[in-house]
Amino acid sequence: MMISTKGRYALRLLVDIAQHQHEGNARLKDTAKRQEISEKYLEAIVKELVQAQILKSIHGRGGGYRLNLPASQIRLWNVLSIAEGGLAPVACLENKDYNCPRKEHCPTLPLWKGLEQTVSAYLKQFTLQDLLDGAIDPEAQSSSR
Repeated sequence: MMISTKGRYALRLLVDIAQHQHEGNARLKDTAKRQEISEKYLEAIVKELVQAQILKSIHGRGGGYRLNLPASQIRLWNVLSIAEGGLAPVACLENKDYNCPRKEHCPTLPLWKGLEQTVSAYLKQFTLQDLLDGAIDPEAQSSSR
């Protein structure tokens, strides 16, 4: 499983907005410059994050974007799922309505379900605030098992 550029940029965008909220509403032009990401690319990401109510769009003079929730309530799983359009490792798990004819006899399905559950559990435990605080330590995660 590989997180796309869009998913990575969505997280960087949110971190940047959160880090600069004390300066007022975040302008995409400023975020794009700080993060060295195309403003046009960020526009597409922002649109999805506004629709998902993770970001709030402020129009007019002094407008821009703000987090719609505290950073401690924005789960990284949610952000990546929005940006990626889902995080299932295989197509048959991505679409719950998809009825694979081999589902009942597929020897690999338990493997893919386990992978999906592991990735989901890992990402759901972290919030945007954890990224801001530098509180994600993969070494501590693996040694605690």
